[in-house]
Amino acid sequence: MDSNLADLCKQLRLSGVYNYVLDYQPDNEDMQQFLTSALQSEIDKRHLNRQMRALQQAGFPTKKRFEDLLMDDLPQDGREAIPELKTLAFIKERRNVILIGNSGTGKTHMAIAVGIRACEENYRVVFRSAAALVNEMIEARKDNRLSIYIKQFKKIDLLIIDELGYVTFDLAAAELLFQLLAARYETMSTIITSNLGFSDWVKVFHDRTLTAAILDRITHHALILNMNGESFRRK
Repeated sequence: MDSNLADLCKQLRLSGVYNYVLDYQPDNEDMQQFLTSALQSEIDKRHLNRQMRALQQAGFPTKKRFEDLLMDDLPQDGREAIPELKTLAFIKERRNVILIGNSGTGKTHMAIAVGIRACEENYRVVFRSAAALVNEMIEARKDNRLSIYIKQFKKIDLLIIDELGYVTFDLAAAELLFQLLAARYETMSTIITSNLGFSDWVKVFHDRTLTAAILDRITHHALILNMNGESFRRK
């Protein structure tokens, strides 16, 4: 039997089809070719459906891809990091990516582009603004399901936290974010975009010890990109 047909039957768990062809149509090449094409079409359709579901569940505010980036306008760190980010190797290595720079330099676009690429490679991805993520956690705590919420996020291959620094948090909210990041530490990857340098993150969390603990975890083995530059929106 055609090895491709055998592999397709295995992927789709169609042992009955495989056994039928093996027993009753072992030399029927036309039958095998037809079934191979039909089963490959089914696998392609399922793969596309998984991608669509993953993109929908990720919660991207808009669809932006690497091909849409204006490479010449990106800060140098951003341009040089694109090839590595495209490989998604950092997800396999459970590393984080942190993009820091002023508004309008492509941080969110790059983060979304990486997230979409990850969805297309069957990784589980979630995109949230920092404010929205903290608000979700506050609601989860009110409903006594915070542990369930954090447990769910421990299974997310890539969490993208956008716009950290635009909204400040009280100590309780900052502690919630710390819990989530600590739970994912060295087990899953996180991308963070921020308009603030690390020395200014205490302005967001209002507690130096907690800020240091958060930075210690997210920067460990992280890819840190300086995204300061001229805003696209001003051009």
